[in-house]
Amino acid sequence: MENLFDKKISEQVIDRIEKLKLDSSAVWGKMDVAQMLAHCCVTYEMVYDKTPPKPNKFQRLILSLLLKNIVVGEKPYKINMRTSPEFIITEVKDFDKEKSKLIKYINKTQLLGKEYFENKESPSFGALSSTEWNNLFSKHLDHHLHQFSV
Repeated sequence: MENLFDKKISEQVIDRIEKLKLDSSAVWGKMDVAQMLAHCCVTYEMVYDKTPPKPNKFQRLILSLLLKNIVVGEKPYKINMRTSPEFIITEVKDFDKEKSKLIKYINKTQLLGKEYFENKESPSFGALSSTEWNNLFSKHLDHHLHQFSV
């Protein structure tokens, strides 16, 4: 998994994002490019802005048992994999605003570094290692950038 805590790698990911255009089309899925960017921001919003609400203890246990390894492990996501309701974006989004917001989140994450994320609490899975956080961020971005051929 690419290490987004490394400035060079995060810049490469941002370069890929910069290649997206308002009329970029998806190879799979229902989201347009602005919705995809907003969708990618949700992970960072959960970390930095504490939205949407945290699942209850029972829901977290189920999420940890069934999904944690899929979400934070090394194996790439499958095409058209189902997502959690909090990540579903159906409303019209502003492409430039969402792109700018995502880039700011990536830069913030890189600047805070892996130490900040070591044993940081995930709203869904409890404490994660910095490697698990990186896997979550990196493979989610890579999955959706491939979705839009960048």
